[in-house]
Amino acid sequence: MKKLFPKSLLAIVLCCSAGIRVSAQVRDTIPAADQPVGLNLPLGNAQPQQYEIADITVSGTQYLDKSLLISLSGLNVGDKVVYPGGDQFAKAIQALWGQHLFANVAIYVLKVEDGKIWLEIELVERPRLNNFIFRGVKKSDAEELTKKASLRKGSVVTEAMKQNAIGIISKFYADKGYRNATVTVTERTDTAQVNATDVVFTVIKGGKVKVNDIYIVGNENISDSKIKKKMKGTKEHSRFTIHPDSEPVWVDSLEQPENYWSTFGFLYPSRTMEALDPYFRFKLFSSAKFNEGKYTEDKEKVIAYYNTQGFRDAVLVRDTTYKSRNGGVNVSLQVSEGKKYYFGNITWKGNSRYTDSLLGRVLGIKPGDVYNQEILQKRLLSSEGGDVGGLYMDYGYLFFRADPVEIGIRGDTIDYEVRISEGPQATIKEVRIAGNEKTNEHVIRRELRTLPGEKFSRTDLIRSNREIANLGFFNPEKIGMVPVPNIQDGTVDIDYTVEEKANDQLELSAGWGGYIGLTGTLGVTFNNFSLRNIFNKQTWDPLPSGDGQKLSVRVSSNGKAYRSYNFSFTEPWLGGKKRNQFSVSFYNSYQNPYAYAALYGTASSSNAYFKVLGASVSLGKQLKWPDDYFTLIYSVNYQQYKLKNYDYFNIGFSNGTSNNVNLKLTLSRSSVDQQIFPRNGSNFLLSGQFTPPYSVFNPSKDYKLESVSNQFNFIEYQKYRFNAEWYVPLSRPHGTDNKTFVLKVAAKFGYIGRYDNRTTLSPFGRFELGGDGLSNFAIYDRDIISQRGYPVYYTSDPKSNVENSQPRGYEGFTIFNKYIMELRYPFSLNPSSTIFGLAFLEAANGYRDVQDYNPFRLRRSAGLGMRFYLPMFGLLGFDYGIGFDRLKTGSGLKDAAKFTFMLGFEPE
Repeated sequence: MKKLFPKSLLAIVLCCSAGIRVSAQVRDTIPAADQPVGLNLPLGNAQPQQYEIADITVSGTQYLDKSLLISLSGLNVGDKVVYPGGDQFAKAIQALWGQHLFANVAIYVLKVEDGKIWLEIELVERPRLNNFIFRGVKKSDAEELTKKASLRKGSVVTEAMKQNAIGIISKFYADKGYRNATVTVTERTDTAQVNATDVVFTVIKGGKVKVNDIYIVGNENISDSKIKKKMKGTKEHSRFTIHPDSEPVWVDSLEQPENYWSTFGFLYPSRTMEALDPYFRFKLFSSAKFNEGKYTEDKEKVIAYYNTQGFRDAVLVRDTTYKSRNGGVNVSLQVSEGKKYYFGNITWKGNSRYTDSLLGRVLGIKPGDVYNQEILQKRLLSSEGGDVGGLYMDYGYLFFRADPVEIGIRGDTIDYEVRISEGPQATIKEVRIAGNEKTNEHVIRRELRTLPGEKFSRTDLIRSNREIANLGFFNPEKIGMVPVPNIQDGTVDIDYTVEEKANDQLELSAGWGGYIGLTGTLGVTFNNFSLRNIFNKQTWDPLPSGDGQKLSVRVSSNGKAYRSYNFSFTEPWLGGKKRNQFSVSFYNSYQNPYAYAALYGTASSSNAYFKVLGASVSLGKQLKWPDDYFTLIYSVNYQQYKLKNYDYFNIGFSNGTSNNVNLKLTLSRSSVDQQIFPRNGSNFLLSGQFTPPYSVFNPSKDYKLESVSNQFNFIEYQKYRFNAEWYVPLSRPHGTDNKTFVLKVAAKFGYIGRYDNRTTLSPFGRFELGGDGLSNFAIYDRDIISQRGYPVYYTSDPKSNVENSQPRGYEGFTIFNKYIMELRYPFSLNPSSTIFGLAFLEAANGYRDVQDYNPFRLRRSAGLGMRFYLPMFGLLGFDYGIGFDRLKTGSGLKDAAKFTFMLGFEPE
């Protein structure tokens, strides 16, 4: 029988509130998206029949492909459906609704004829995101939130999208300490585009939520302060009050507080601090803002700390956070410590290379030591050295494995058996290097300690990393060393990867000033020069490079008062087979200290000058004993000094020529991990500089009776220097940036003296102390020893406060001491801009002679500084120091302070 069902009379509609409802209604009277309640078909007594779908149309879409939507519905032309009463339509509506793309979905029956049915899928698309706006936040926060929330223009606006964005925004500000931040979302229809909307997120941050108090109960063996110290990301705020908080502790506890006085708590600093905590608490460098993520990590750290103290059964019974009365948050923790365990007997099994006693000494754990699983694992295998694994790996046992197994628990004592699998000794097969785009491969390969054919050694691998870093051509943070074991043949390949960094330096400044003339400096240093390619024009960029040699040229002028020329060349591997460092240098300088005075008509400059001509040749050799960190350097030096009307020395030497021929021997040892920001290691230097002992050749002659010009024709002296530096990391590097506080401690000493009392010590080669090492450069050919917080000083008395210009007749010091302590922290280890800050304590002084020497009479200073290492310009730095011995009654700190600037190098 043929029946027609007009579109206006019959519809199958989805309305989604708590579930899916299907109804047939009259569209003209009841909108499809309103409130159908059940199935109410105006079909009389029509019985369900099976029909074949003849056609499906889609209406209401603007952006979506209609054929794709029909496919998603699961309904296809030719399919059999039961109507009324079939569930195919409900499933189709549910499938389309599940795409989260529509505000309403309805399926209409257009007609039924000859066993076939015509359908229309009517859709109301959700609006598209035209723009998203953040209100109540900073521009930088808005940019970061855009990335985190993954908001994209043109995407469909759904409730899930909005709720997800709200969650991300709330977490973002909760991590910043705004735990009570509220986020509201509103939509604003965009009339310029069809079915488009703007979404506005309004954020009210409120105040930062800080941790008020951390309460801990159940801890009988470990104090509150030690537990709180392990909670790095959850810290209590500072406070100073006479009315302590009386906050409730929201964890059960049967503990009775100990009486501070009756139990002599004042004898224990930790208990004293705990007793003072309700009244006084000072946190200098820690943030008290509450962060849920860090708090979760801190709870794990507390249990991990208990495990390291022998309490391997320790658990966190429960914890809670709740709002404090001052608007912050309180944290309460309840722990169950359990029993404290100790190490018992540790036996070894499977070891043939080393004896049990030797392995026991390396392990360093004795029966009765507090149980610590972490220490046991670290002593067996660690990247820091001093472990059992390192002992094996240094002799090629790359496949070494050690498994500690508990074999018995006796009360509170745990016995272990360490089962060792030594494996075969691995031989290095191939060494591959990648990433060196500028530096020739042989420059890197000659620094390596891991050579093909030799046994694998972890120590050699670590040493190779240090040698590559100290070349200065590569980013020390990106040097990769990956051993690739070949178990089949018992060999290992090693892959080194490097990242080139710019390390050539340019120094350029210029000026012009009337009578003074041209002033300025032009200096270039090529730290990876290649002399052998000097005639190969194809390698010039701007000069041939890649062979690890150093070429430096510098020209400087200060008008008519000063000019200098410097040239140096260094080959670190003379001959190419051994680390024999060969260097040559030449320099020439001219100065007229009266030039500026002549400008004002106060002195004549035409007939006064001081000239220095010098050259040096040195050869350094790496030693094998006491270890191969030592280097011995031989240096032959010549300086010629010419003076004319140069009335600066009270010894009467103002005209004449002096020649200085000397041999310098330097023994140095350097084990620092890198040059720019060392984190560990040390530097030592001991040098002796000797002129020929001319007076010894003529013992009957009293040189002091000669004219000064004759006495200094060939000057003689003996000079000694000692420098020592240590670098100690104060914590392990955290994260992937390797940042850590580093303590630098240094001591320096210098002495220059005569061979014979019949001679007069010349003013050249002495020591000048104070200043920044730049403004008082070596114009008199002296060793400049800077001191932060002080200008150049000319007396050994720290209380003299002589801060005027150099007094006439000043000859310099013959002895000096200097001590330095610096606390350093890197802000950036990027090779394009290495930046670190420092706080320093410094003490130094100079002495005229041995009788005047007192190593404890020192000028002291303290201050702060910053260092910036830029590839093109080298070092840029400044220090602000306060000289304690410059403090005067009635004057402030600023009168004792001095700002020091440095460029190109770190003064001594």
